[in-house]
Amino acid sequence: MKHKSPFDIFFDQFNEDISEDEFPRNSMSAFAAKSVVNSEAWTDSQPVMNLSSFVTTFTEPEALEILHSHFLKNYIDHDMYPQLFAMEGRMVRWLHQLWNGPKGVEPYGTATVGSSEACMLAGLAHKWNWRKAREAAGKDSSKPNMVTGGNVQIVWKKFLRYFDVEPRIAPLKPGNYRLTTEHLDKLVDENTIAVVAIAGQTFTGEDDDIQEIHDWLDAYEKRTGISIPMHIDGASGGFVNPFLYPDYKWDFRLPRVLSINASGHKFGLVPPGLGWVIFRERSIFNEDLVFYVNYLGGEMPTATLNFSRNAAQIAYQYYAFLRLGFEGYKEIMTRTLENAEHLRELLVESGYFEIMNKTQRIPVVALTLKPEFKNFNEFDVSAKVRERGWVLSAYTMPPDAQTVNSLRVVVRPHLNHNVINGLAKDIINACDWLKQHGGNATPPKLHDPHKVTPSKC
Repeated sequence: MKHKSPFDIFFDQFNEDISEDEFPRNSMSAFAAKSVVNSEAWTDSQPVMNLSSFVTTFTEPEALEILHSHFLKNYIDHDMYPQLFAMEGRMVRWLHQLWNGPKGVEPYGTATVGSSEACMLAGLAHKWNWRKAREAAGKDSSKPNMVTGGNVQIVWKKFLRYFDVEPRIAPLKPGNYRLTTEHLDKLVDENTIAVVAIAGQTFTGEDDDIQEIHDWLDAYEKRTGISIPMHIDGASGGFVNPFLYPDYKWDFRLPRVLSINASGHKFGLVPPGLGWVIFRERSIFNEDLVFYVNYLGGEMPTATLNFSRNAAQIAYQYYAFLRLGFEGYKEIMTRTLENAEHLRELLVESGYFEIMNKTQRIPVVALTLKPEFKNFNEFDVSAKVRERGWVLSAYTMPPDAQTVNSLRVVVRPHLNHNVINGLAKDIINACDWLKQHGGNATPPKLHDPHKVTPSKC
């Protein structure tokens, strides 16, 4: 029998059929396994060209070494990794200060698996506090509701369903894609656990009218005696607003804002997935939501939905804060916003698009085609530029603005001015081609089981 060389063995393993349904029976070399994994992913999009997503898709070599040094550590095992726990606590205090938390209080918060877990924890805290207050007053606590806008990210609809909270969702309308005070009088009542407002929404990048909502709730309390807190979903805006708009009051400077979440893996400049939830002070997060365990070593508190998770992103965030500091983040966000404004100008000047986000706070360009272009749509544009490698979001807006299609570009720090020019050219060339040849993409029809119009509340 001919002796097989390592080269032959590798190719035998590499060419082995991978079952879709049965667990692999035989082992293979580490190099062959790596090659199979990487080859199967060849046709995936390049992360750096995925401008549909908000998440970070670049890294410095030193930061990559940080990930490698800490990826085997379990975040929750504070007894074994106390210094990582200390880093997290330090960053909680830093974020509390960055978001203008009151002085003289005990800051409280935690790192989470993205903003989704952060939102869940904030929602639970407000539900717990509302229920405790209702029970103390001898009132019914069985019908909690939460008020937010139709522009809310899907995690809030998950929270409402998973934790049995009635959705009170204000509808949008063409030309206004933010939560304002327009419907609050029909949505807010004594069972409202919180009003969620967004800083940097997914659909257009705009902020809700946070100050106006806060003032409306002040007036509501004077009128009814009912005090309702606010949560700010700063998944995207939480790491932009402090650096670009220091005088803008969107955060803990507003007394009703009791909690804020943000995504470290978005404009916090950390790879996925890392989120943060910060409370105005320790008392906001009810002690009943904290569990104490000792089976990993010393007794430790845990107040997250996830238990075991990778600690590498926390170390990476600490690196990013130290590496950049306030001035570094400010410089990066300023440049990124300038690039977004440049892209916006080029696309509007092309004559094909109308801008949707009238206020450009975060580096997001949201566009809709002008009505005279009827033989192609935003979904066609997204599909056409994919031929050039770009991944851009096309979607229908939420109720009651679902007749409006949007094309969204999330501009991130790794895109320079030259790349922005090339991206704009590719989008305009796609429109030129579609104008001549037409498109055939059909917008998906989305069912929203949580749509609640004001007249029904």
